[in-house]
Amino acid sequence: MDATIPDTDVVRTAVDLACRAPSVHNSQPWQWRYDAGRLDLYADPARLLVAADPRGRQLLISCGAALHHLTVAMASLRWRTHIDLLPRADGSRQVASVRFTRDAQPRSHDFDLLAAIRRRRTDRTAFSPLPDPLTAERLRAAAGAGVTVTVLPEDARPALVEATELSSAVRRYDASYQAELRWWAGHDFDTDGIPDSALATANERAMVSVGRAFPDPFTPRPSAAPTVVETGADRADASTVLMLGTPGDEPADWIRCGQALSAITLEATIARLATCTLTHLTDVDRSREVIRELAPDAGVPQLLIRVGTPTHPAPMNDTPRRSVSQVLTFA
Repeated sequence: MDATIPDTDVVRTAVDLACRAPSVHNSQPWQWRYDAGRLDLYADPARLLVAADPRGRQLLISCGAALHHLTVAMASLRWRTHIDLLPRADGSRQVASVRFTRDAQPRSHDFDLLAAIRRRRTDRTAFSPLPDPLTAERLRAAAGAGVTVTVLPEDARPALVEATELSSAVRRYDASYQAELRWWAGHDFDTDGIPDSALATANERAMVSVGRAFPDPFTPRPSAAPTVVETGADRADASTVLMLGTPGDEPADWIRCGQALSAITLEATIARLATCTLTHLTDVDRSREVIRELAPDAGVPQLLIRVGTPTHPAPMNDTPRRSVSQVLTFA
């Protein structure tokens, strides 16, 4: 056995944790291949959301989140990751190539991040305010280089509502988009998709004026009473919204945005905060321009994250995931 490279059990464990990363509609659009110390990540075109994500932007954001999760997992196993991003315009599926050195010295915070991988969930209900005004700044700092994170002020909320309505209007009569959304959301599949229990009820959805218009759950459940006071246009949601922007709008920018998304949501999970990623506001050109005007010096807006104090109990069941054997091959 070569002690200078991770063995297959280590890689299998790390990839299993990496695949807990958030992905668009929980599509998990990735494949991994390990060969003699090198782990290659590929986009899975069979899981591209053709109607919602024809450019593959959200697909690569999802892959970037998985890369960051992998880094966290390997650090806890005392392996440092060295990532080469390899998105190319020639249509190659390869996203990144990763090598490892046995010199990581994890600290307590690294193990907190590891535990957060298992605990993190997307919460589509309304949030109470952040417990500390400085919390948003700490989350912003977690993103690292290559991505600008802007904490949007409260007076930006009407523009966010406008962008939501523009996005919804464009999609409302798009039969392909609606069919795709209903394929991925509200079905209790064993391996992927958004389960029924993770969807907001109609009452919960009405309290969040900037959320994506997912279908109602097939199995209605009683909605916990919100613990926040109604606040005018948004009625209940008092979340803080973070905007993630990049210098350009190319595949490498999308991957780095996904890495930042993972870092922010894991830090929020450690702080016992709720998060919900909003990608629908940057899917449509008209709504994306509204978002861009909120922070014109922050780069190209890629996604937004609602973050706040949860007002509802966390789901009891894990979100379904594909098995490692389905996404990882060994040379």
